[in-house]
This record gives sequence, C-alpha cells and structure tokens, in this order.
Amino acid sequence: FLLHACRSFPGCGNIVTFSQFLFIAAEGFIFEANFGRKRPAIPIRNYFIMVAMFFTVSVVNNCALDLQISMPLHMIFRSGSLIANMALGIIILKKRYSVYKYTSIALVSLGIFTCTVMSAKQVASDSSLNEEEGLQVFFWWLLGIAALTFALLMSARMGIFQETLYKQFGKHSKEALFYNHALLLPGFLLFAPNIYNHAVLFSQSELFQVPVIGLTLPIMWFYLLMNVITQYVCVRGVFILTTECTSLTVTLVVTLRKFVSLIFSIFYFRNTFTAWHWFGTAFVFVGTLMYTEVWNSLGPFLARWRKRPKKE
Repeated sequence: FLLHACRSFPGCGNIVTFSQFLFIAAEGFIFEANFGRKRPAIPIRNYFIMVAMFFTVSVVNNCALDLQISMPLHMIFRSGSLIANMALGIIILKKRYSVYKYTSIALVSLGIFTCTVMSAKQVASDSSLNEEEGLQVFFWWLLGIAALTFALLMSARMGIFQETLYKQFGKHSKEALFYNHALLLPGFLLFAPNIYNHAVLFSQSELFQVPVIGLTLPIMWFYLLMNVITQYVCVRGVFILTTECTSLTVTLVVTLRKFVSLIFSIFYFRNTFTAWHWFGTAFVFVGTLMYTEVWNSLGPFLARWRKRPKKE
C-alpha cells in the first residue's frame, strides 16, 4: 500500500506516518491509558527520551527521500540495521557474541544487500528519467547519505535504550506503544502544510468502491487506510517482541520483515527475479537459521526419532 502511495504521490511520507501515529495513539488512549486515568509503569521522562529518538529517526528517514536518495538506496541502507545494532550493543552494553552470531548477521545483511542492489539496478535500467549532473545535486546526495547513516545509528541506539528500560522497569509493550506514538503527535504540527496538501491530493484521486461493504471513496484514502491497519498489526507485534527478546533479535525480525516486503514487491510489480536474488535469499535463509541455532533444537529431536522403537 505504501509503494502505491509513494509512486503516485512522492513526498507523502508525512501524511502516512501521521495517520499511523494518530490511529495507534487513539486506540491506546481508549484501551491502554483508560482515557488518561491510568498512570504509566515506566516514568514518563523515559518515554520522552525514547520519543525524541523515534521522531528523529522518522523525520530524518523521510527527509532523506527528498535529498536525491532513491527508494532502493534507502532500502539498502536500512538493511544495515543489523550490523549497526550489533556494533552499538558491543560498544554500549559491552556484549559479546559467538562466531555463529557474527556470521549469521553478516550473511543476512549480505543477502538483503544483494537483493536490494539487484532491484535498484532494475529500477535504474527501467527509468526513463535522465540523471542530473552538477556539484549541487552531488552535495544533496551526500547530505542524504549522511542523514541515512545518522538515522541508522540512532535507530539502533533507540533499540538498546528500550531493552535497558524493560530490564529496569519490567515489560509493558502496550504502554510503550501508546506513549511512543501519542507523545509524538504534536511534532507533526511542523509538517501541517505538507500533510494538508497531500490530504487534498488524496481526496482528488480516482474513486474506488471498497469490496463487500460497497463504500465508495478516493482510492488513495483506501490505500492509506489499509496501510494504517497493516502497520498497526506490525508495530504492535514489534513492541511485544521488544519485551521478550534482545534488541538484536528484534532488529533481525524487523529486517526479515522488510526483506519479505522487498521480495513481495519484486513479484507484485513483476520485476525479474534473477540468480542474484536467489543467492541473496539463500544467504538470508541460512543466516537466519544460524542466528536461531535451529539445529541445536533439531539435534535432540532427531536423536529421539532415531532411537524410537521400530514396529515389527
């Protein structure tokens, strides 16, 4: 749904993000905060710190798309979140990982990087636009790369901060989901003109009749509604995951979700799935198995299966 919106109306990231935050905040205000009567288990000042990081990451990622950074290149940088999270975990939390963990993260990152680069080449080859030249364009591109790098490191730092909070105050995923989105809503006032302009553009899109219920509305609003619902399910799942797993494991799951989205977009838009894509997919699959150490669980199971009595 987001790909449809971005293709039809480039720069619509603010209205998409605002809609997601508004929906999650409204749902949390009713069912989690009990209309503001329930006190948070984690001190509110910690949520303000987390929200500042989250808002910074969201804004910088959206701004990068306006700084001569293409969507494929944007996805390539996001695929490096695993390495960034592991590096900050080693530096800040003084963590140490096994050789299997290092190898698995390297394989997953290499696999996603390979698939994304191949997709980026396809987009570039299919594009009819001429590449602009000049020092000014190159400067904005470099600024975009710097913005993506900063957002990548800030996102990893936010994950580690969440992990530390949950160890100190306990697991409160629904509460964190609400406050992380509700406290951010005033920040969207900075982008009110952009949000309003895209709301007008969305209203002018072609009409679409929603199946089953028969409601007719502009198709971009339908895409936005579907994106809000699916993102709510994803974001809530991620916040629950943060209370049960380490920051690195959460980052692995989120990265794999993005990888599946990339593969889906390749097939949905009928792009060529090359041998390099298969190599990348294999790297991701093997790296994930190595990280979860699935064979450690399969070993005892296979041993019991081999020792089971044979039927005469």
